[in-house]
Amino acid sequence: MDLIKAIEEGQKRPFTTQFKVGDTVKVYFKIIEGKTERIQVYEGIVLCIKNAGACKTFTVRKESYGVGVERVFPVNSPRIVKVEIVRAGKVRRSKLYYLRDKIGKDKKVKELLGGKVSNFINEQNKAAEAAAHAQEEAIKAEKAAEHTGTAE
Repeated sequence: MDLIKAIEEGQKRPFTTQFKVGDTVKVYFKIIEGKTERIQVYEGIVLCIKNAGACKTFTVRKESYGVGVERVFPVNSPRIVKVEIVRAGKVRRSKLYYLRDKIGKDKKVKELLGGKVSNFINEQNKAAEAAAHAQEEAIKAEKAAEHTGTAE
């Protein structure tokens, strides 16, 4: 049992943004198409956060050309560059599946207001940017080491 926990701890990302259900977030997701890589931004409301540990996931819902689109992201995925909180939501439920049936203004989630909240969001976004930068530097260093290793 300890072996499984040790493996899961090794797969966890040390830096994760502390968002909650109801928050509007921007997920910067790395898309790999052949040899090219690009970052796609997916912005929407966090409907739910499931599980715990290494297999933790969160679902983000957005409206695209009048059609509701949901996407499930693993929290510990190496393809997630960063998660940026756009605005904090004020909700009293852990799962917001009822938003699927709502139309227009009913679909809105109240915004959590206050100086502490905005400071918290700014700090989280700065931490996410720093973590993304550190991850990019690590990838560049790994590719450089790999490139010099094959040249020999």
